[in-house]
Amino acid sequence: MTAQTPGNAGTIRVFLMDDHEVVRRGVAALLSAEDDIEVIGEAGTAAEALARIPAVRPDVAVLDVRLPDGDGVSVCRELRSQLPELACLMLTSFDDDDALFEAVMAGAAGYVLKQIHGSDLVGAVRTVATGQSLLDPRSTARMLERLRTRQEKSDPLKGLTEQERHILELIGEGLTNRQIGERLFLAEKTVKNYISNIFAKLGMSRRTQAAALAAQLKADGAQSRQGRD
Repeated sequence: MTAQTPGNAGTIRVFLMDDHEVVRRGVAALLSAEDDIEVIGEAGTAAEALARIPAVRPDVAVLDVRLPDGDGVSVCRELRSQLPELACLMLTSFDDDDALFEAVMAGAAGYVLKQIHGSDLVGAVRTVATGQSLLDPRSTARMLERLRTRQEKSDPLKGLTEQERHILELIGEGLTNRQIGERLFLAEKTVKNYISNIFAKLGMSRRTQAAALAAQLKADGAQSRQGRD
């Protein structure tokens, strides 16, 4: 996103959403004191923000994460779908990894705590208004770790070898160790060792758990293929 300059040249138009009137007034006064920032609207609820922000089309929306009728992350996601050029700056009282992750995934340009110094909040608004993101190195590291964890969860078999995956499929079909060995031309003891490794990698202790996982993955794969067809 490039810097926005509607209204007076160089002026950053800001909309505030927070359910606490005192907070809104304080932030509005702080931002309005700057020559290059204009507060063009306020809302105390998610519904009000979703109704008013698309109408006034600000450059930056400062959104409280927690609201009585919803949450700022959902508001951010909806607004970004309507106004891709809008920069959403999340403002919260809580240093919450889950909220941070969801906010960034929803398209937020920045995430700051309400304990932030006034001058830093002004700087944050200016930063996101120019199309830059605002995440400190610690937050960025936490985000990357969450993404890695999510990717691993999306593929629970990531740590298995091709042979181990095949054996898991056969467990799902209800085959015994001897039958699996006959199918794959392996000694029964070798199959047992493979299964021990599979259980260890998947954090399982019972054959029924592995069979249930194999059945679920098979069903998910069938649904995915039907969706492509």
